[in-house]
Amino acid sequence: MNLNDLNQISEDFQKTPKMPVLFLGHGSPMNAIEDNVFVQGFRNISKEIPTPNAILCVSAHWFTEGTFVTAMQHPKTIHDFYGFPKELFDVEYPASGSPELAHKTVELLSPALVEEDHNWGLDHGAWSVVRHMFPEANIPVIQLSIDYTKSPQYHFELAQRLNKLREKGILIIGSGNIVHNLRMIDWQNINTVGSGWDWAIEAREKINHWLMDGDFQKLIDYQKQGTSLQYAVPSPDHFLPLIYTLGLKDKSENLSLFNDALIGGSLSMTSVLVH
Repeated sequence: MNLNDLNQISEDFQKTPKMPVLFLGHGSPMNAIEDNVFVQGFRNISKEIPTPNAILCVSAHWFTEGTFVTAMQHPKTIHDFYGFPKELFDVEYPASGSPELAHKTVELLSPALVEEDHNWGLDHGAWSVVRHMFPEANIPVIQLSIDYTKSPQYHFELAQRLNKLREKGILIIGSGNIVHNLRMIDWQNINTVGSGWDWAIEAREKINHWLMDGDFQKLIDYQKQGTSLQYAVPSPDHFLPLIYTLGLKDKSENLSLFNDALIGGSLSMTSVLVH
């Protein structure tokens, strides 16, 4: 990125105080239409942060070979799930996109190859949480995909290149779940706040400790941290959005947790605010 790139970003988006960064545990798609303690947490956090000029979301549900960024003016609402009530499929989140922000994101991430995408839209990892924070859908939203061929360390370092956007009023959100093992869900307690298998409780305690201590390397190397972490993160898709959030944290910034609870035995709703 050269000086001309930075000047162009300055022209497109006014300089603002540095925006916070979020990781949101999005949980079940039903959270999009329910009113529960976690949805209230999303609403409350939106009141604690400045209103953004635009949102860049890294969602667990756009897991691709290569890296892409949505660049259409009017992204569609993607209902990327099945077996849920019609009421959920009827939800639309008509936020605009931002081709300008998409283009600047491509430039900032150079020399990594990032392609502009005109087909994807907003998947439920993005709209199911953002609609509670900004229900009027009056803030542009773009998505950045996660390249499944790359390591957690790569994603941590890639995220750092996005930091300049925070000074332009861009809210960067990672959306996934830190503990996310769908094969081991206790369906009888899927809505029981605080319900967790022993390994999930252990994993949550370890991860929260590393988060609060700033020991991010252990989180980047999560596959080396024992059996409980292997159960908690059987695949990287829902964990890597957290790595993006951590990659954007400056040493001088604070980190706090909210919605910090297990449900259904093997799923955590723990969310992170960097500010």
